[in-house]
Amino acid sequence: ASVVRPNSHVLDDGGEGAVTVVEFLDFECEACGAFYPIVEDIREKFAGQITYVVRYFPLPGHTNSTNAALAAEAAAGQDRFEDMYHRLFETQAEWGESQESRADLFRGFAEELGLDMAAYDAAIADPETLARVEMDLNEGQALGVSSTPTFFVEGEP
Repeated sequence: ASVVRPNSHVLDDGGEGAVTVVEFLDFECEACGAFYPIVEDIREKFAGQITYVVRYFPLPGHTNSTNAALAAEAAAGQDRFEDMYHRLFETQAEWGESQESRADLFRGFAEELGLDMAAYDAAIADPETLARVEMDLNEGQALGVSSTPTFFVEGEP
């Protein structure tokens, strides 16, 4: 299992010599939500010195964690991953811990971001989108990730 893959979502690329930080996250996880402002602060303070990578790790106890990851991955297909990443964390209190699907709310976020909705809907329906999310989850498990957020710095947990 690899901590970073060529298709991993890189929020900040610090370039050669940068420290690589990888976060396995669940958009519905309250701890991930609590770490979100800290992560944003670190990204700002160390801009140009770190490469910040995000990987999906939707926990089974969270009804909407996979739907949220699918929304982020569908947005990524239109080069808007980071915009959806921010929207999901900034609105987590509205939809987190819900026992019913909030996929319609996430679709609304995509509309607000101005995404091509036909492409978004096609990505959500495409089994490859779910396979991409599950690849991160499976690799995380192989790397020993069992909870979120889990951080790796230079490949070490």
